[in-house]
Amino acid sequence: MKRYALYYAPDTGPFADAAAHWLGRDAATGQAVAQPDAMLPALTVSARRYGFHGTLKAPFRLADGVSEDDLIAAVEVFAAGRSSVVVDGLRVASLDGFLALIPEGDTTALDDFAAKVVTRFERFRAPLTEAEVARRKPERLSARQRALLETYGYPYVLDKFRFHMTLTDRLEAGQKAVLQPMAEALFEPLLPRPFAFKALSVFGEAEDGSFHQLLRARLG
Repeated sequence: MKRYALYYAPDTGPFADAAAHWLGRDAATGQAVAQPDAMLPALTVSARRYGFHGTLKAPFRLADGVSEDDLIAAVEVFAAGRSSVVVDGLRVASLDGFLALIPEGDTTALDDFAAKVVTRFERFRAPLTEAEVARRKPERLSARQRALLETYGYPYVLDKFRFHMTLTDRLEAGQKAVLQPMAEALFEPLLPRPFAFKALSVFGEAEDGSFHQLLRARLG
């Protein structure tokens, strides 16, 4: 794998199946899945590549001296010592121009869990190259975001973190008007209330740029 990431991904079941159906690919199996509308293939290209997930620690290259096996073993140990995280629920929302599932209610416990993942696994991350920094467009970031990018390789962590599960690429207003009701109709009957965050997943980026779930470590 070229890079690794630590994500939330749902367990097998109707929710995971609906997400794979929506994006057109199942990150757990690597299989392509027929999408429910002809608009979606062109408007989920990036989301499909990454697979259905909520980012905790963004994709990173492994640091010198550590292996995939080391990372997986550390994630299993970490997950075993953590309890499930619960939020009131999830809902479909427009976030910075794309559709996503975002949490409802108090996210303090989820934010704290994400911060622990970011800091605990920092030793596995290789430093960013100049090209990787440039791709984040640091000139458009706030001073705090640039500091987080320099320290943790990603500008949207800790106090800048917003948990979300991406459903589309960036949309125009007309596209959003069609796809948001469609996403709400598909997902809302399947979203549990409360929503329990029960596992931490390791994803890996294959040579073709697609991300695959390598491990789903249950919390506790």
